[in-house]
Amino acid sequence: MVRLIHAADFHLDSPFSGLDPEQAIRRRAEQRELLGRLAELARDRNAELVLLAGDLFDAERVFQETAKALAQHLESIPCPVLIAPGNHDFYSGRSPYATLRWPENVHIFTSGQLEGVSLPQLNCTVYGAAFTAPRQDSTPLHGFQAQGDGMHLMVLHGQTGVLNEYGPIAPQDIQNSGLTYLALGHVHQYSGLNREGDTFWAYPGCPEGRGFDELGDKGVLYIEAEPENCRAQFVPLAKRRYQIFDIDVTGAENVLQAIEAQLPAGTQEDICRLRLTGERGLDRLDLEDFGKKLAGRFYGVQLRDHTRLAQDLWARLEEDSLTGLFLQEMDRRRRQDPDSGLVELAVRFGLAALERGEDAAP
Repeated sequence: MVRLIHAADFHLDSPFSGLDPEQAIRRRAEQRELLGRLAELARDRNAELVLLAGDLFDAERVFQETAKALAQHLESIPCPVLIAPGNHDFYSGRSPYATLRWPENVHIFTSGQLEGVSLPQLNCTVYGAAFTAPRQDSTPLHGFQAQGDGMHLMVLHGQTGVLNEYGPIAPQDIQNSGLTYLALGHVHQYSGLNREGDTFWAYPGCPEGRGFDELGDKGVLYIEAEPENCRAQFVPLAKRRYQIFDIDVTGAENVLQAIEAQLPAGTQEDICRLRLTGERGLDRLDLEDFGKKLAGRFYGVQLRDHTRLAQDLWARLEEDSLTGLFLQEMDRRRRQDPDSGLVELAVRFGLAALERGEDAAP
């Protein structure tokens, strides 16, 4: 059995354009702190191998302190670290993978063709390849089949499924590979542990969200791999989460209080978007003022108005139309059971359906 850490898609030095400049600078510094938590996790779990599946940097050009921080933290990990550069941090003569002095325990795959690294102390071989340009439509795993004794692992940056420009990987190629575990990067959401034939594979997702398309807990994978069997544990590493909350302000006399009453606890470290929903009066919602008053509840907060103006549900009760007939029937039921809220709910759904297209009565 081999104990390994599988991580990908750090996107170090991301611009964080959705935040103000000071927050963006802090977020880039916090990204570098992730590297320390990765190294600490590897030491705590007595990892025998660390596989990094590309896009560690957000672009070919990085801040010098970022590249040095990565090298220093990887050196502190007491086991081999293998890196397969991705489409954002593709290998070239100008990339930090080529220009920086890397520690002896780090191996960087530099070719677009698969190569193997033998690790006799673990009785395994680790295969990998690099992106050498921002796009790569060749299928890196096609025709590959591991040979020889011991366990066979692979680290790749690529996208499973249909043909694409990011190292397409077909399920059939995974099944035919003879690998025990395929460590993938590129998809920013944890995929769960998957299996094709005798080969297990996964995306760990990105270890820290950078926008509202990367919601919730983010982290890396701890894997225990052995022939014909793998166990995976998702380990959250992110300091901050991006979250979206829908807040219903229907009937609220004080909208700010209604928002505060529906907010969960423990959001002080998170970057959140509040979507205000439901019905409101004619008064305009002052989202800027709400944001200032709620700022202490979050690291960053955005508000979006998805409310609609309150509707008089019974305004067309006397009409000689399908809508009028519908409302008259529902009004009869309302009078039979005036305390039930189900009639009003049915009217809302009914009006929504009728208003999409109504044939007026002759």
